[in-house]
Amino acid sequence: MNLEIPKKFRGLSHQAHQVAQQYFRPLSRKYDKAEHAYPRELDLLAALLDGMNAGSPEAVGAGSASKRGAGAEDGVRNGGNLSALLGVMELCWGDVGLPLAMPRQGLGNAAIAAVANEEQLVRFRGTWAAMAITEPGCGSDSAAIRTTAVKDGDHYVLNGEKIFVTSGERADAVVVWASLDRSLGRAAIKSFVVEKGTPGMSVTRLEKKLGIKASDTASISFNDCRVPAANLLGNAEIDVQKGFAGVMETFDNTRPLVAGMAVGVAKAVLDRTRELLAKAGCRFDYRKPLLAVSHAEASLYRLEAEWEAARLLTLKAAWMADNRLPNSKEASIAKAKAGRVANEITLKCVELAGALGYGEDELLEKWARDSKILDIFEGTQQIQLLIVARRLLGKSSSELK
Repeated sequence: MNLEIPKKFRGLSHQAHQVAQQYFRPLSRKYDKAEHAYPRELDLLAALLDGMNAGSPEAVGAGSASKRGAGAEDGVRNGGNLSALLGVMELCWGDVGLPLAMPRQGLGNAAIAAVANEEQLVRFRGTWAAMAITEPGCGSDSAAIRTTAVKDGDHYVLNGEKIFVTSGERADAVVVWASLDRSLGRAAIKSFVVEKGTPGMSVTRLEKKLGIKASDTASISFNDCRVPAANLLGNAEIDVQKGFAGVMETFDNTRPLVAGMAVGVAKAVLDRTRELLAKAGCRFDYRKPLLAVSHAEASLYRLEAEWEAARLLTLKAAWMADNRLPNSKEASIAKAKAGRVANEITLKCVELAGALGYGEDELLEKWARDSKILDIFEGTQQIQLLIVARRLLGKSSSELK
């Protein structure tokens, strides 16, 4: 097994780390304190990323995360999912909120990359897309979506409300999950690209949050919002046998990215805590048994082992997506493991650093706050474990709730 970063992605990974260190870290506290202020400094970075994508056969960023292109039959492939993952890991080593606020890198872009047809991929190229799934009465159970989309000539009329939409106010468009026929259950759920300024679509609230304050989180209402039929992503036909596997495929690509965010911030915390403990006199001799070292050292070793496990599971899920292998179970395993581990690592390291870890002189307390969302959005810890159980036991969602 070769567990090294593929040679063709090492430059990307190094560049992302430089951005995190020299660009994100200096801005991190500024936009943590200025919630809802748009980080204008990100516009230049987003433009540079667009330029990299224009000249590269392997695109980078959220829009590259899909199962399109060569499959396993063409040999082992390291493609867009792995490049996006390696990039987000390094960027979140710098800050978690800022990558979420970066233009054209929204989770909606990953949704478009996953299920859009070729014409839509061209038409929505360069669009910054948020993703709207959660509703006031529908959280982790995506099948309970109540927003409706009714066909009316060459348009669909959307009615409903979405909450916790990351970049919902700033993005150029929102990918909205809605039901064509609620009597048919999950099979009728489709995703629509609703462009900013469409009549009937309005941002009703911006959330104040525990962490990731550089990223706006919006509530959006849809009142007789007319969306062109051409903006329905993928196939408009309702296939009861297939269910909503098409739109759910988005999660197979985005959950490893969220896991990568967790891996990135956890690495930042481990690195800084190691520096602080070294200043306090810890030797970090891995040859010694745990019983022969201080409690602080032994704790850090255990956290590093958990981090490495989360990292490898996450890389596996992204690699499987690149090779068009079914990865729903692995994506949920990676998301569950990395989300939980990031929470544990960030909180434990704040504890190990003592009063220093709790104050704003260090970023440790901010990283602890930022990490919590990574165990919640894109499916909570509990939902991921439920999905894994269904896959292992061969049960449907109706058989195992």
